Amino acid sequence: MKLLRRQFLYLGAGAAALSTLSRTANAQAYPTQPVRIIVGFAPGSGSDILARLMAQWLTERLGQPIVVENRPGAGGNVGTEAVVKAPPDGYTLLKIVPANTINDTLYDKLSFNFIRDIAPVAGMVRVPYVLVVNESLPVTTVPEFIAYAKANPGKLNFASAGVGTGIHMAGELFKLMAGVNMVHVPYRGAGNAMSDLIGGQVQLMFDTTQASIPHIKAGKVRALAVTTTARSELLPELPTIGHFVPGYEASGSFGFGAPRNIPADIVDKLNRDINAALADPKGKARIAELGGEPLAGSPAAYGRLLAEEAEKWGKVVRAANIKVE
Repeated sequence: MKLLRRQFLYLGAGAAALSTLSRTANAQAYPTQPVRIIVGFAPGSGSDILARLMAQWLTERLGQPIVVENRPGAGGNVGTEAVVKAPPDGYTLLKIVPANTINDTLYDKLSFNFIRDIAPVAGMVRVPYVLVVNESLPVTTVPEFIAYAKANPGKLNFASAGVGTGIHMAGELFKLMAGVNMVHVPYRGAGNAMSDLIGGQVQLMFDTTQASIPHIKAGKVRALAVTTTARSELLPELPTIGHFVPGYEASGSFGFGAPRNIPADIVDKLNRDINAALADPKGKARIAELGGEPLAGSPAAYGRLLAEEAEKWGKVVRAANIKVE
């Protein structure tokens, strides 16, 4: 009996060792074929640009083509659903954007739960927004703007790239925390919104720093402040909104996810390679050019960030009673 028990224990230990060796071998071999990065927005969007940048870096590191596939629609939900339904083998990744942490609350009948069904792989970049106003608006500072908005309730229109986008939510959070009444005007894309801001059809906008800087420098719009807790290196002369509205912070966090149940060793390998690309001097310089800061860290740390963002923006969606038409 003791002999049989000893043999059983040996067999069990051997099976566990073989399983560990198999997982290690899989991670070492991965990838053996092209990897897709699904982007839930159109080519040329900010998320698409970042995805293609990382695809280039990962292609060099992994030795396999990393292909970007655009699946626009429903505020990024079409692309997210495609990844949720994909095999959890590491060959389909999701370009995570700010909308992902907003949509679970914004949309009533999604076929998935983002936090539950997408495994965090790695962060890539955090991008600040900047509050810009039409040149004709008689304000040059955030306190002046708040005073003007309170003196003219409901008369200021703020543009965004669409309902539920990061720059829309930055404006809604400002409304709530500053106690001002502004009217949201959604557009199909930030470019169209900026055109109407310059033309005076709307009076203000929260936009990414990278997209706004050419218009700021050309004197077409006036920048008042950035939305992050620290000043932007690209616009160091601007204060933060939080300096005048304590506790205010809004930014766009971008990264990568995969279908849940993806093997942990593959996640770890991707995480190491993405972090290495972000730490490379060329990678850091390119991220800085885009107006962001690297968002390196472990999958667990990135997962915590996503959960915190989902909770934060969920509260804003409910408080502002935001609906998707």
